[in-house]
Amino acid sequence: MSHSAHLGLQLGVDRQCRPAQETGLTSFSVAAPNYVPTRPTDRPRCYQSPPRRGNSWRPTRPADLLDGQPAGNRLGSQGPDQGYALTLVHEFEGRLHCGAVHEADAVAGAVAVALKRASSYGRAPLVHDLTAGFTVWGFLDEDAPAELVELRQTLFAEIANEHHYVERRRVADLVPVGGLRQLSAAIDEQYRADWKQLINPD
Repeated sequence: MSHSAHLGLQLGVDRQCRPAQETGLTSFSVAAPNYVPTRPTDRPRCYQSPPRRGNSWRPTRPADLLDGQPAGNRLGSQGPDQGYALTLVHEFEGRLHCGAVHEADAVAGAVAVALKRASSYGRAPLVHDLTAGFTVWGFLDEDAPAELVELRQTLFAEIANEHHYVERRRVADLVPVGGLRQLSAAIDEQYRADWKQLINPD
């Protein structure tokens, strides 16, 4: 028998929640979970929900966002479960044509574009978002246009590095969301017709 149980027997303490001055204990009795066996005559104190608020919650605190997430240049694209894109990247192993761009940098930029597309629909990323991200920058094209290859070689340099977040955001910001909100086949068709329609350089 534990010391606390022995003490309870000595003091005649049952499992009701009684003030310390009545029991001689130095603290109040502790509530018991529902699955703990009790005597039929006990009245153990169990968890109860706090009182219901009369009014609905409103963003009145100093740091609350009144109009949703802020939008603007290089502020990013918020969305649910964005880390899932890093799992989907494995679907493209052996399919990328990166040229002089390191594959890690190509992935970092394409994922940023993919998350921009996914968040515009308010959902988690899908493989089609990654396809769009790689297509726009020509990484699925074995014979990408020379001008695009030169452009991405400059823009994608070292953007996989955590210290180059601003450069990675710029890669995504150069791709208008209007062009991304198409079917993957339509994006590929537009890329092959004129890739400059999908990228809006500064």
